[in-house]
Amino acid sequence: MTSGVRKLPTGFGRLWTAQTVSSLGDGVSHAALPLLALTLTRDPMALAVVTAAGTLPWLLFGVLGGALVDRWDRRRTMWVVDAARAVLLAIPAAAAALDVLSIALLATVAFLLGLGGLFFDTAATAYLPDLLGRDPALLERANSRLRGAQTAMSGFAGPPAGSALLMLGRAVPLLADAVSFMLSALLVKSLPALPRPVPEIRESLLRQARAGAAYVFRDRLLLGLALRPAVGNIAFLAVETVLALFAHERLGIDTYGFGLLLTAEAAGGLLGAGIASHLGRRLGTGTALTCTAAVEGLAILGLAAAPGPYVAGLALAVCGAGMGATMVLGPSLRQAIVPAQLMGRVAATSRMLAMCAAPVGAFLAGWLATTYDIRAPLYAAAVLLLAMTAVTASMTGNRQVEAALRAAAPAGIADQRASQEPAVESAPDVV
Repeated sequence: MTSGVRKLPTGFGRLWTAQTVSSLGDGVSHAALPLLALTLTRDPMALAVVTAAGTLPWLLFGVLGGALVDRWDRRRTMWVVDAARAVLLAIPAAAAALDVLSIALLATVAFLLGLGGLFFDTAATAYLPDLLGRDPALLERANSRLRGAQTAMSGFAGPPAGSALLMLGRAVPLLADAVSFMLSALLVKSLPALPRPVPEIRESLLRQARAGAAYVFRDRLLLGLALRPAVGNIAFLAVETVLALFAHERLGIDTYGFGLLLTAEAAGGLLGAGIASHLGRRLGTGTALTCTAAVEGLAILGLAAAPGPYVAGLALAVCGAGMGATMVLGPSLRQAIVPAQLMGRVAATSRMLAMCAAPVGAFLAGWLATTYDIRAPLYAAAVLLLAMTAVTASMTGNRQVEAALRAAAPAGIADQRASQEPAVESAPDVV
């Protein structure tokens, strides 16, 4: 997918900076919140409550949140939410400083932060295609940079920073995250105001939410794009649930080595995000998505059969690269073909499906590991990913992708694409 020499608008630089700063803060709190909980209790169930609280908003309000975002001004939604999250974090920071912090308060804060993330992420997903004129090539470049920055900040820089800041005081990492949210809010507020989508006939919020979900399930291409992360989350959570135990018992990896293993996966994710646009141009977006899904399944198969830590690290890096590319190509395509007035609901529906699927993987892994062997969840995850690849390949092939892009593209972009070398059209489907 290509659109000539168009450059990313200057507003994108501010959006990228805002999300980069916010991702750094997310990485800090991602490490700090569990560690803070550990200073209060050693009860695994209490710790699980804090961890799970952050995901509950997507399960409870995902599609309704998308419907609200489609009613609201998206730029205003983003900066108001980030400013509110900055103020919210001052509460546990003060409680930590006064030594009155509790598990209940941490769980409540995690839930509200997750609720804010629902609105911010959905609004940002809907705002980006409007900012970039729904140009598929610009969306791929933009999402590649956003995904790369998110991985670098939340995966590499943020967690070590959160652990280090916690050593300075229990309130310090929370205040650092609050500052990141406030900086993000100021940057987002400076973004250009864009025309709001043409409003639909006023309907109830529930009816609009149902319409957004139905739009996904009735469109074969969008359903295929939604199934990939949903099924993928089952597989990846199955792997994540037993990975630490597998690394310790079967690979002989200690705590420090396990951190390096996760770093290898994050490094692969950076690489995948960086080459996603090239893969899309070379193979066609549909074929590229099929190939990255197959790579993920084969990489997990290699992890399951790994005889030692080096092969396991390589397998995780390859899997991370496939995931990184998929998480650029899939959302970029969705942003290019979904009507502006439905973008929030479609994005929230897809994200909610993925979030709802994740716990299935954790329970599946626990059952397989207990009933059979610690490698069994890994083999099951690989089979699931490869089966998903085969099922969705015909739903998200090059022909389906190009037909959807032609139907959705503004006339100028459509004419521009038609006048160029037909790299995507000539790329074969992989089924």
